[in-house]
Amino acid sequence: MMTMMNMISMVKNFAKGFVKKEEGQGMVEYGLIIALIAIVVIAALILVGDELFVIFNSIADSLKPTP
Repeated sequence: MMTMMNMISMVKNFAKGFVKKEEGQGMVEYGLIIALIAIVVIAALILVGDELFVIFNSIADSLKPTP
């Protein structure tokens, strides 16, 4: 039969293992979030890339000094 001290020790060990697993899981979640943000940014740049190119070229042309 388990004593009260054995049960407390078992619960402590279980809690320590859970906390350690939670830290690693958090890093994986952050990595997935960063990857998702990168995919969204790349997709947005692909969709509006030509329009941005035209806008930046017109800005660059207007900044050129006239002879």
